[in-house]
Amino acid sequence: MSVRSWKVLKHHKQANLNIDFNAFRQNPYLPSISVVAPAYNEGVTIVENIRSLLSLGYNNLTLIIVNDGSKDDTLEKAIKFYDLEKVDYYFEYRLPCNEIKAIYKSKNKAFKKLIVVDKANGGKADALNAGINVSYSDYFACVDVDCLLEENAFEHLIYPVINSHKEVVAVGGIVWLNNDAEVYHGHMVKLQIPNKFLPRIQLIEYFRAFLLGRTAWSSINGLLLISGAFGIFHRERVIEVGGYNKKTVGEDMELVIRLHKLMLNNKIPYEVAYVPTPLCWTEAPVTKTILSRQRNRWARGTAECLMLHRDMIGRKKYGIIGMLSFPYWLIAEWFGPFIEAFGLIFTLVMILLGYINIYFFVAMLGLVFSMSLFFSILAIQAQETFFNRYSEPKEIGRLFITAVLEPFIYHPLTVYWAIKGNYDLFFKKTHSWGEMTRTGYAPATAPKKP
Repeated sequence: MSVRSWKVLKHHKQANLNIDFNAFRQNPYLPSISVVAPAYNEGVTIVENIRSLLSLGYNNLTLIIVNDGSKDDTLEKAIKFYDLEKVDYYFEYRLPCNEIKAIYKSKNKAFKKLIVVDKANGGKADALNAGINVSYSDYFACVDVDCLLEENAFEHLIYPVINSHKEVVAVGGIVWLNNDAEVYHGHMVKLQIPNKFLPRIQLIEYFRAFLLGRTAWSSINGLLLISGAFGIFHRERVIEVGGYNKKTVGEDMELVIRLHKLMLNNKIPYEVAYVPTPLCWTEAPVTKTILSRQRNRWARGTAECLMLHRDMIGRKKYGIIGMLSFPYWLIAEWFGPFIEAFGLIFTLVMILLGYINIYFFVAMLGLVFSMSLFFSILAIQAQETFFNRYSEPKEIGRLFITAVLEPFIYHPLTVYWAIKGNYDLFFKKTHSWGEMTRTGYAPATAPKKP
């Protein structure tokens, strides 16, 4: 997978050299896109987040902010800053969602692309369904409201749609972390390696997942997951499969699986595409408490999705998805933490009983550690080779040191959180999404002109 992803990244970089995305965005015939951004208790960052999304230059774009019953001042801040008023707006409940209380648009023509939906709380999947109901575009984009997008993000995402001979039902892009970045009016002025250990180690995880993992899977049309933070979907196909599933916390993965199943069952040539370019920036959890909730949710979502669609596992009719993607997720992603935990306990017991050859044990431990470190270094090197977003060598040095510490300090925690997530799912019947507390971005002054 790593070798394949490296080849794809190299080809993608060379191909992009010949595309003028600034000119591309002015094409009046590009498919229309609605950006659906659920917002729950985002009062700290809502104004900057909306400003960032409004600055996107895509020619045929609508921004739909869905306030999902926030308990803080998210809606009030948006109304005040963007001069919003209630409007009569026709829509149909084509997908199930909780009551939509009101729809707001701005009195200021500068914000004519902005629609704010106020609805009863129902969770992220419910909020996304509400946004799709309000949308009339060809494609919709699922975007976390706390994310910052590159100015030409949607030009990149729509390119596979118009460049493919198959029907493109979904497109994902790279999501990276911007903790400790300086932001001015919704744009990053300065990107840097996170100062705190937890966000920094998560950055390496994101490098591995988005550069080495998803890039390779997408190249064989075997991608099962498009990040809930950023991706576009064919609106009518999503409505056809019933929208987002409100009964799982892995709603993003579950939707992609249903789209695969729909197209494969009907033998329709299709593609779930992926753009290996950093287009979206989000804030990673900075405390163990918040991070544990996130990983608990990811573990529960993975288990729920694989159980809901277990009929696809090992089925030839589902091609790469059934014969390769599903078995990988089953063994490596779902069962992996349990295998690791059992192996660790078994090894400790064997040491206590004196059945372990200490020299062989140390050699194997060194081999496993070397492999783990190798893939982290490869992911960091891929970032440097193809994107080079971090300019100072000392920052890259900090990443290398973090990669060395990861297997001993951080990885055991992720294994524990994954196991606890499964325990909560099967024994506590936990189905909550969990709250994320935002710290906001570092203040910045206006960028200096060259």
